[in-house]
Amino acid sequence: MTVLVLGGAGYIGSHTVYALIEKGEDVVIIDNLETGHIEAVHPKARFYKGDIRDRAFVDSVLDKEKIDAVIHFAANSLVGESMTNPLKYYDNNVNGTKVLLQSMVAHGLNKIVFSSTAATYGEPERVPILETDRTEPTNAYGETKLSMEKMFKWTDRAHGLKYVSLRYFNACGAHVSGQIGEAHKPETHLIPLILQVPLGQREAISIFGNDYPTKDGTCIRDYIHVTDLAQAHILAVDYLMKGNDSNIFNLGNGVGFTVNEVIETARKVTGHPIPAVMAERRAGDPAQLIASSEKAKTILGWKPEHADLEEIIATAWKWHSTHPNGYAK
Repeated sequence: MTVLVLGGAGYIGSHTVYALIEKGEDVVIIDNLETGHIEAVHPKARFYKGDIRDRAFVDSVLDKEKIDAVIHFAANSLVGESMTNPLKYYDNNVNGTKVLLQSMVAHGLNKIVFSSTAATYGEPERVPILETDRTEPTNAYGETKLSMEKMFKWTDRAHGLKYVSLRYFNACGAHVSGQIGEAHKPETHLIPLILQVPLGQREAISIFGNDYPTKDGTCIRDYIHVTDLAQAHILAVDYLMKGNDSNIFNLGNGVGFTVNEVIETARKVTGHPIPAVMAERRAGDPAQLIASSEKAKTILGWKPEHADLEEIIATAWKWHSTHPNGYAK
């Protein structure tokens, strides 16, 4: 089976490529390297540098390669930036997906797995969040991802394009080999920010609010190891290859950890005191975000193998301590 991974040089994309190749699949990557890293590209994958908004480029790849299914990670994903520059997000995320789908339909390619986000739900009605809960995004990033999901739905209706949309929160950790990991500029994710303290790149970690209605007053979030996410995308491809209908699945650990718990676990893993300083709450931060992944476990047979927080942080620390500047030499 030949799988086209869009955004395969990015964080979750590169881990999915590694997992596909470990499974013996043939992999083609498209990435414009705006936020991806050429060093993260698996040597056995065929890499095409280009932008999915460029129809001629996408057509040229689909003309050349016989693709069985697509996994789509190519999107901008910074919540804060999406609020100050929403049009960038509509252009890259929504327009890029439109061009991609036009090319897929023209080439008779009708299977796609989409890296969506639990930000499509907005402020949750209940925890854990179910796939049937209402979708009211509170930021432009979540809104563009929801728009992309709707585009798949109507393209399925018109052209029989089958899709699986995977909604998840905080991807974290790194490949167990330590060869690839998380490298964002700017970095916005909690675990790498915490690990910058023992690396000497920041003096302390900020905790935004300690008066939330949670067990220790700090926000609760769902953290999923990036390799477990990769496996879910591969199971979703298998689900579509078996001729199943379009579907949407949440991916989560179903538990959630507070910010304090994550910091405390990082202290244990790194052996560093990691000072924390209190800061004001951030606007729009819900007290807790946890997704139920019972549906994915039942239908896709997904079983997260790296749900232990200490193990997640240990794999992240292995990567960051050996690559303190990410992929930069």
